[in-house]
Amino acid sequence: MKPILPLVLACFFATGTAAQTAEAEPPKTLFTTMEEVDLNQFKWKNRPIVVFSDSENNPAFIEQMRLLEERPGELLERDVVVITDTDPDAQSDLRRRLRPREFMLVILGKDGEVKLRKPFPWDVREITRSIDKMPMRQREIREQKERAITR
Repeated sequence: MKPILPLVLACFFATGTAAQTAEAEPPKTLFTTMEEVDLNQFKWKNRPIVVFSDSENNPAFIEQMRLLEERPGELLERDVVVITDTDPDAQSDLRRRLRPREFMLVILGKDGEVKLRKPFPWDVREITRSIDKMPMRQREIREQKERAITR
């Protein structure tokens, strides 16, 4: 499941994404794994959501991924990138920094700071409401409204 998911989602979202420039940009797909990621590439561009688990077979991890996959459009609208880390033995930098136990969902802001931690799966509706309350997201919403008015 893990290797196929990013490919399927990349194909699904490929039609709606612009061509990438030659400089390094964050991936345009919603889902990626920790070994493919340098969090600095997301700073000021995306809101990473990191889903930690001790195993891909953890029921909480399976439930969280199902919830996220049900409504990807709402997450993409908020510049979310979902990063999964299911290998506690690898001791990624983020895993060492955030110290998850078994399962943990972490929402990072565009500034790279932790905005929310949850030790259980969270629905996309709850995630997006939490993101929409963030000051930077509030500014983005205002700017979108202003652009819509000036058109």
